Amino acid sequence: MMGRDLSFLLPELVLVGTAMLMIVAEMLRAARLGLAIGLAGLATATLLTLPVLDADTTVFSGTYRIDALSGWAKLILLPGTALALLMVRAEIGGRLREGSVHALIVLVTLGALMLSGAGDMMLVVLGVVLTGLGSFALVAWPRDDAATEAAMKFLIFGAVTGAVMIYGLTFWFGGTGSTLFADLGRLTGRPLVLAAGLTALIVGLGYKGALVPFHFWVPDAYQGAPVSIAAYLSVITKAAAFFALAQALRDLPREAGWPLALGLIAAATMTFGYLAALVQSNLVRLLAYSSIAQSGYLLLAVVALGASELALPALLVFAAAYVAMNLGAFAVVLLAGRELSDLEGFGRAHPWVGLSMAVFLFSLTGIPPLFGFVGKLGLFAAAIDAGHLWLAVIGILNSVLGLGVYLRLVVPMFAASERHGAMPMPAPLLTVIALTLAVTLSFGMVTGLFLR
Repeated sequence: MMGRDLSFLLPELVLVGTAMLMIVAEMLRAARLGLAIGLAGLATATLLTLPVLDADTTVFSGTYRIDALSGWAKLILLPGTALALLMVRAEIGGRLREGSVHALIVLVTLGALMLSGAGDMMLVVLGVVLTGLGSFALVAWPRDDAATEAAMKFLIFGAVTGAVMIYGLTFWFGGTGSTLFADLGRLTGRPLVLAAGLTALIVGLGYKGALVPFHFWVPDAYQGAPVSIAAYLSVITKAAAFFALAQALRDLPREAGWPLALGLIAAATMTFGYLAALVQSNLVRLLAYSSIAQSGYLLLAVVALGASELALPALLVFAAAYVAMNLGAFAVVLLAGRELSDLEGFGRAHPWVGLSMAVFLFSLTGIPPLFGFVGKLGLFAAAIDAGHLWLAVIGILNSVLGLGVYLRLVVPMFAASERHGAMPMPAPLLTVIALTLAVTLSFGMVTGLFLR
């Protein structure tokens, strides 16, 4: 039995070994070796996921799920982490503690995988703690006032929401006599117990996923951290939070009314994120509020769980699209600069990078035939299929609002300006932009194949 369980966990075990070897490389002051080990480990873990992609089972007495959701989550999170490592190398390569940052990112991704396959309340807690502790350190890496303040806010907010989640989940344990999500069906007819645990779970994972009203840490943390770290946090840990929420709520009785509550949170998150982004002049803060809005869209799939067969495919497709286009947008910001004024004339001076940024932003809006359009179309279809037409309408209206947000970046990029001239283009960063551009364009073109 132990051998069987471990065979299903080979990707996670490879990631553990990779992180340990990266730490050794950092002790030897061999940051490039550590980066190579990290990329090789992530690639190996991705390949090891393929043979068990069609599995539908659990390991270690049902606490960890090996299913389509956790399998596809690995195929999204692991390559996304590899791209983030390349961005980190381009931004802080050669500086002190670079190898520590690489190792921490891999360890945080390990926590993200735990969240994505969680079949037990305690595994969610463990995943939140592992992703949280590493994320706090990553934000604080620059050791300046902005990073320290951002990390402290992030830490305090995470500690409070984590404590609330742990306390609230005890109600589910008390009501079911089990910590397994598979046993949550026993809460039928016990609305107060169900509501207490659900509220706690939304607090804990809503903070991780940047849902309103648990989003307050996001703009400061992203602005204080290195741009590459902000990019990583905006996609990997966030996507993992929604995967964990999906794993838990798949087994929760819908008659309890939780879809309506989550629908209202999704509507508020989408609307607030875009409205706040409209008035930002700092690109990192603008993308931070944009990422909050995208969290509302990701929540649409969770709302439809149990009522539409489109829900899980829609969640996975949009998560994959979001990882690609958001990493690409942050990579361009890393090249151009942190302020909106830094984009003036950037597209004219560097046409293919500027056009790539436009593609990423239009994909975030949901313009066809880009990958973001495919993802949003699936989300709206799932919401409508689950009987939440009103929520799909709000999502569509917010996409129009989002277009206004992203045009604030696209228009100045191609305006006449002499602000930008020749500038160094780090190879790792160009690699990230090229790969994310290819995914954003190509996966939008092969919609049917990917959805199958």
